[in-house]
Amino acid sequence: MTTSTTTEAGLGARLYPVADWYDAEALLGFDERAVLARLREFLDTEAKPLLAYYWERGEFPEQLAQPLIDLDLMEPFDAPARGIYHGFRIFELARTDASLATWYTAQAGLFRTAIRVGASEEQQREWMPRVIDFSLKGVFSLTEPEHGSDIAGGLATTARFEADLPGSGTWVLNGAKRWIGGASTADVLCVFARDVADGQVKGFLVDRNAHGVTVEKIHGKASLRMMQNAHITLAGVQVPESMRLHNVDSFKDVAAMLRAMRSDVAWIATGIQAGAFEAALAYVRERRQFGRTLGSFQLVQEKLARMLGNLTASLALVVRLNEQQSQGSYRDPDSALAKMQTSLMMRETVALAREVVGGNGITLAADVARFHADAEAVYSYEGTHEVNALIVGRALTGESAFTH
Repeated sequence: MTTSTTTEAGLGARLYPVADWYDAEALLGFDERAVLARLREFLDTEAKPLLAYYWERGEFPEQLAQPLIDLDLMEPFDAPARGIYHGFRIFELARTDASLATWYTAQAGLFRTAIRVGASEEQQREWMPRVIDFSLKGVFSLTEPEHGSDIAGGLATTARFEADLPGSGTWVLNGAKRWIGGASTADVLCVFARDVADGQVKGFLVDRNAHGVTVEKIHGKASLRMMQNAHITLAGVQVPESMRLHNVDSFKDVAAMLRAMRSDVAWIATGIQAGAFEAALAYVRERRQFGRTLGSFQLVQEKLARMLGNLTASLALVVRLNEQQSQGSYRDPDSALAKMQTSLMMRETVALAREVVGGNGITLAADVARFHADAEAVYSYEGTHEVNALIVGRALTGESAFTH
């Protein structure tokens, strides 16, 4: 439980006076805004000065991890945090840096959702408090080297049950996972594998240091450079039955997780737009050419207006989706549409931000280059544009256009 002595005067009138043009922030309560203000202060003073250096080196600033955990952002209130707070927490992280947002949501979104949806009540009682306080750090390990968009039918990692004692037993996992962010510092890997007995997908919490687990950093990335993505090899890895997610019996159960997590990525895509837009706006207000500020030129103002239009539309999408999900309505086409459209608008917004900053837009000092590059990863993960479009198209027509 986090307490705050922040006053209304100290908090200020608005957290997002320009980026949130239609004031969706008004849906937040005072205590929620106070926590977000504390997060903003940490990001501005501790994180921002490090971002360009670590992004260029392709390393995560590990010194930020524990202080970020210590902010107690996941469940900071006496009652369970509202969905709108969770959304704006992601938005605030992403408007600072996409890797920071991805790192935090790997635990607070992906891994927590895997436990919430896939674990039995008994398992949740044991694990969920440790997920919330980060004493059990985990990562969502679904994507494979040869299977991304076709993972539902193509998942190749196998699980074989070997009974050794009545009522117990051990699972043996073989295969590989790829693009798993944060795997090198996780305690457990939430691995999805196909049961050789019935052909159905099951979920397992695998000790990262277990015999047969190899975690290798993926080098040479041009996007999300601070986020440490890994290639994981599983060779005869033994997992006790107690560490199997007991509510995961098929890929339909995994799809239920993805349905919830796509909305988190839509908030990231929206936050990235806010960060790029704010950086570009600050630059054109100060940068002078031809004896005038760049912000005084018609073409620059038109681009700023388009960026704000994209950002405002994206924020409206994610806020409305959040309202639906808070009421218990989790539909594949809803989250797919939000992820698809916010990512599409994000791509244009970051390109326009880089464009109005001119030559300096390719430098890390101006911030927009980082947002521009990182947006490409967000555009593709948690469902590509095409896959999400086909999910929406299937809902519209009643016919699947996925290839077989």
